[in-house]
Amino acid sequence: MAWVLLLGAALLEAVWATALGRSDGFTRPWPTVLGVAAAVASFVLLTIAMRDLPVGTAYAVWVGLGAVGVVLVGITAGESASPLRLACLVLIVLGVVGLKLT
Repeated sequence: MAWVLLLGAALLEAVWATALGRSDGFTRPWPTVLGVAAAVASFVLLTIAMRDLPVGTAYAVWVGLGAVGVVLVGITAGESASPLRLACLVLIVLGVVGLKLT
């Protein structure tokens, strides 16, 4: 169950990072509200997951998958999807899988 909560926290990390990036320095209310709410929910899920997972593992997975999510959102918005960039994202995901397996 801790891993499911951690995956939810990582998904919400991608949401809050993307929303706050679009809040234009907290001047746009809806992205700001979404970003802050998603951040709080993400931190809560991360904290609950860390009851059963090592802090280092939980944090690495949270940041890694959150970063992959933000990059994928950026790619859908027109950022570069070069083969090298995609390969680096795959390496992050492989690192997360490795942490899960060990």
